[in-house]
Amino acid sequence: MKPNRRVLVLDRLRLAVGGSVATMELADIPAAREDRLPDVPLLNPLLQRAGRWLFGGPHPGVTTTERTIPGAVGPLTVRVHTPPSRPGPRPLLVHLHGGGWVLGSTEGYDPLCTGLAHDLGAVVVSVDYRMAPEDPAPAAVDDCIAATAWLAEHAHEMGADVGARVAVIGDSAGGNLAALVAIAARDGRVPVLAAQVLIYPATDLTRSSPSMARLTEEPLLSRADIDRFVSLYLGTGTDRETSADDPRVSPAFVSDLSGLAPALVITAERDPLIDEGVAYAKRLHDGGVEVRHTTYVGVPHGFLSVPGVCPSARQAVAEIAAELRRHLDV
Repeated sequence: MKPNRRVLVLDRLRLAVGGSVATMELADIPAAREDRLPDVPLLNPLLQRAGRWLFGGPHPGVTTTERTIPGAVGPLTVRVHTPPSRPGPRPLLVHLHGGGWVLGSTEGYDPLCTGLAHDLGAVVVSVDYRMAPEDPAPAAVDDCIAATAWLAEHAHEMGADVGARVAVIGDSAGGNLAALVAIAARDGRVPVLAAQVLIYPATDLTRSSPSMARLTEEPLLSRADIDRFVSLYLGTGTDRETSADDPRVSPAFVSDLSGLAPALVITAERDPLIDEGVAYAKRLHDGGVEVRHTTYVGVPHGFLSVPGVCPSARQAVAEIAAELRRHLDV
């Protein structure tokens, strides 16, 4: 099924406004991380309404604050989304943002994180981990493991219950990091997790799955974009280069996936990453892990972030909330 016209228009607009990471100069990357609409005073009200329609907005009633916590080598900023008080347990959900380990921000995920905080009655903490090219692999992994371990042990400081159940969620590069955090939890480096939610995760940085060759020019994420993201993240050609098949960065190359937290794996039909996501879900199942895997038809990579043009994003969020509700006992 071909992507709908609204997705194609959005992709053209994305390329016209921000350009492609495949051709972006290194000096332009820090500015590209800012999730901001253009500042045109006369058009700002219209742009804000358009942005809210396209991306959604933060859920009213959920309080969002920022603070710092310890990371692998220094302090990290986290964005804490706290729902209104209500009876029942208050678990902790650790969110790891997408963006190819190069772009993206915690603020850009306010609609998803505040929505889940409200629906689950959970404290959702989004981690601003180190990114490439300034900090190549495995810096992001190390930060996310360190942050999740600290947050799980200090959940009450975030407003969650003492001894609260903890889950991890991430999309794309964040899905890669969430999978690696779940493996670290299995191996005793992070307290036990109740669930892992992997949304169109990058699991195999060798980019050798069939869909990588089959879906090279998809909207919102092309094969050229993926190659540039991976090259920057792995530090290709530098003295800090990490191999693409290193299990520290590619969960597909972890030999044993047994004993991991229950997983929800979401994949998108028009996504170059679909085959590696499907294969990872199968390996989890074969390893005895409880797995729910759903492929959303006709949508591209990143569809969850643009409900205005991909209405099935709302269904996917409802599925995520339902699975987390079950595993977090809320």
